[in-house]
Amino acid sequence: MKKGKLGKIILFLLILIALVSIGAGVAWSYLLSPVDSKDDTPITVEIQNGTGSNQIGRVLKNKGLIRSTFMYKIYLKVNNIDDLKASKYTLKKSMSMEEIIKLLQKGVASNENAIKMKFLDGYRITDYAKVISDSLNIEYDTVISIMKDREYMKELIEKYWFLSEKILDESIYYPLEGYLAPETYYFDENSDTKTVIIRLLDQMKEILDPYKEKIGSNPHYYLTMASIVQLEGTNDENRKMIVGVFENRIEAGMNLGSDVTTYYAFQESMDHDLTYEQFNTENPYNTRGPNMIGKMPIGPICNPNISSIKASINPTDNDYFFFVADKNGQIYFTKTNAEHNQKVQEIKDAGLWIF
Repeated sequence: MKKGKLGKIILFLLILIALVSIGAGVAWSYLLSPVDSKDDTPITVEIQNGTGSNQIGRVLKNKGLIRSTFMYKIYLKVNNIDDLKASKYTLKKSMSMEEIIKLLQKGVASNENAIKMKFLDGYRITDYAKVISDSLNIEYDTVISIMKDREYMKELIEKYWFLSEKILDESIYYPLEGYLAPETYYFDENSDTKTVIIRLLDQMKEILDPYKEKIGSNPHYYLTMASIVQLEGTNDENRKMIVGVFENRIEAGMNLGSDVTTYYAFQESMDHDLTYEQFNTENPYNTRGPNMIGKMPIGPICNPNISSIKASINPTDNDYFFFVADKNGQIYFTKTNAEHNQKVQEIKDAGLWIF
């Protein structure tokens, strides 16, 4: 082939590639652009929990908010997006696909009328009920009644693998104690108590799913342990140590002897010392009380964060049987009761006792 003819072919191919590239770029820009840049009519789109990204794309296409579900899928793939959130959104045809997807990533927090609820780790169901009551303008007693509704609990047990019949024990104060994931959430203004409960349980499921194989036979144990060390410990490392201590005590046939379980047993706030009589009262939550040798409390005593849950699943093995904390959160581990009592006295003498 003559050089002149070869050069023409190469030039033609280069031009063709350039035209295809330009065309692809134009098509890409067009398909990502607003369906109608002049139409600001609000369009309500509700994405339910468990809705997949492909289904969300079909909803957006049916609402006339995007030009192409195929380009929508490509955009998610190219940008490695897999965190679209369930919520109710107010969208417009004047929004680009990129703008719409960014809102779906943020969740309902992007909506003007979103209700923010902050559920703190280490807090009890009663605290959570107060947040729901205040945020949604629902009577507190109504929220609590739903939290204690055994028939509703049975429905939830069917839905979530980590909920079991153990939460239905009549001695359990609040069946969902320990199972609601602490986090800051955003809800639609029309949400109700059950909507909130489901969202918090969904979040707990996300936390626990990676550990299902290990804890699936008894998640109640791990969440109960996590709830105790949430309040007893102050950081990841000492919580793992404390779980090791508690496991040593159970194996040795000792009471756990956890003060925080006594506070919960009497539904007392942890801002004062308890009495000798309270510590020695029989109660299935009170691990300081009689008939609790080698036993865990009947259920969780607060809602733990992921750090405490991980500690309950992967504790630090040790040969300690006692620990005590000073008012600065420093925790001291000891092997014998005599060493423990000596450490307590040292803390008091130093003016570092909690109360």
